[in-house]
Amino acid sequence: MTIYNERHRQGLKAFHVIAKPLKTNTHIEDRKWLANFLTDWTEEDFLHVAPSDEFYIYVVRKPNHQNDRIWARSIEDISDDERYREMVYNATCIGVFVMFTAKKLLWVLKEHGQSWDGAYFRDTILRQQVIPFLRDSSNVLDTNEVIFLHDKAPCMKANATQHLLEDENVNFWGNSIWPGNSPDMNPAENIGAIIKDKVEELMANEDRRSRYNYDALKTNLENTLKDLENDTDLFIDLLCSMRKRFDALKAADGGHTKF
Repeated sequence: MTIYNERHRQGLKAFHVIAKPLKTNTHIEDRKWLANFLTDWTEEDFLHVAPSDEFYIYVVRKPNHQNDRIWARSIEDISDDERYREMVYNATCIGVFVMFTAKKLLWVLKEHGQSWDGAYFRDTILRQQVIPFLRDSSNVLDTNEVIFLHDKAPCMKANATQHLLEDENVNFWGNSIWPGNSPDMNPAENIGAIIKDKVEELMANEDRRSRYNYDALKTNLENTLKDLENDTDLFIDLLCSMRKRFDALKAADGGHTKF
């Protein structure tokens, strides 16, 4: 009998530990530089930022690592200082890109089987969706002031992507400005968490037949995105929070913050 089977025989389940991202000295110095760079920015200045992110939505959230597990009979057996979620294997998922401004939410659902590579990001996400969206005055406060923000994912870091945005005259924080391993500074991460929580709640309320169904997942995801599309109060609150985020970052000397 394997250890895995023996643990299950004992009634134990695997829970995934959600670790904070590691930060090298380079990351810390880059984060400190950006905090200083934005010292004079006001909450109103941050209203012109268009944060974005891409992630996968699962019928039940999937862990990122195979080895970060806590074995317990129930959640109640895990100490309060641990952060966890129950593991589900081979969970159905849908890839989604989101970007929001002070006025509106943009999203793109990744086609089933489509690789999320640099070419897809540039052609489908940027050329067909993001760039036209940012040029439309009904979506942003000022088309001349809006700044596209994305993390340092490989598809964004690629020279071809940076050059495309430059050639299209898109204002953006590129590789020389935005630091790596800084999800706490990107409020699009909060939008992602809201979407994941809501979809997970909706999926949990599905009947047994639809609980892990792709079509049910897609319907609940699309309905959630539509509900959020024009939530300007949320968008403005998150954008204004960027001032507090960078103040906290400066106080933490480039280290982890509560955001």
